[in-house]
Amino acid sequence: MSGSILLGIFWHFVGAASAACFYAPFKQVKKWSWETMWSLGGFFSWIILPWTVSYLLLPDFWAYYGSFSIATLLPIFLFGAMWGIGNINYGLTMRFLGMSLGIGIAIGVTLIIGTLMTPVLQGKFGLLLSTSGGQMTLLGVFVAVIGVAIVSYAGLLKERALGIQAEEFNLKKGLVLAVMCGIFSAGMSFAMDAAKPMHQAAEQIGISPLYVALPSYVVIMGGGAIVNLAFCFIRLAIKPELSVKADFSVAKSLLITNALFSILGGVMWYLQFFFYAWGHANVPEHYGYMSWMLHMSFYVLCGGIVGLLLKEWLGVGRKPVRILCLGCLVIILAANIVGMGMAS
Repeated sequence: MSGSILLGIFWHFVGAASAACFYAPFKQVKKWSWETMWSLGGFFSWIILPWTVSYLLLPDFWAYYGSFSIATLLPIFLFGAMWGIGNINYGLTMRFLGMSLGIGIAIGVTLIIGTLMTPVLQGKFGLLLSTSGGQMTLLGVFVAVIGVAIVSYAGLLKERALGIQAEEFNLKKGLVLAVMCGIFSAGMSFAMDAAKPMHQAAEQIGISPLYVALPSYVVIMGGGAIVNLAFCFIRLAIKPELSVKADFSVAKSLLITNALFSILGGVMWYLQFFFYAWGHANVPEHYGYMSWMLHMSFYVLCGGIVGLLLKEWLGVGRKPVRILCLGCLVIILAANIVGMGMAS
């Protein structure tokens, strides 16, 4: 396995670790509605940071974006909005299925669709089946799905041991939402593929290969921002129990603390895709769609590791922890199989 591929896998792991940890600062926010907290963090992660980073990278910010036609930018924007819808469904999935079952189904679906639909749409799936490298990468995807399922089962055992239940458990509604979340969340993978002309243009004006994907985030995350912020603002406007005025009327010290934690959560959220771009740059171009598989499977892996470090598994017994560790090892195995497939 080449050093470049190993480096790509490593950066995908770093990005996934940031994704697994990004909600920790949000948990420190007190006496604010979720909508206010999410909007402030999201404003930084979806708008402020992508625009700032791109402005610093590009020699001429407006000329770069003005060089693309609407026909090029619109699909990228719409795939970003599609991914934004997946984000909203993600929260609803947890509400009706609980964390472990919801994550297992949603991540499993988005891992498969986001990874495999790109070569299918490009007419290259047959090539994967007919080459040894392609067959090995497909095996890695299959093993990753098994790993996600094992970790999710461990989480389900943990929830049962701790007596944790979904807010409004509804299997039928939850399964529909989980599948929808998985499908729509794959929009990020599709957006990255559609944004290749933007990546190539960035490279042509001298941007380092590590950073060529970052300017496209202005468009991709712009689509996601509109969906997420619209959802939050509409709820803040129509729900009588929610009040922005009340949220910002808390004590000044708490107001500052809440704002800083929300912004920190947004920054950590953005960093997952900052390092995703670094990982993607080190993956062979014809296996670029595997970036999504690595990111999502590492997301589940890092979520399990973070849970162990934060002692969230204390008191659940040995069996759930052993199954969690087994699932993590399977995901690590899947990453190695994919790496060997890309190198062959």
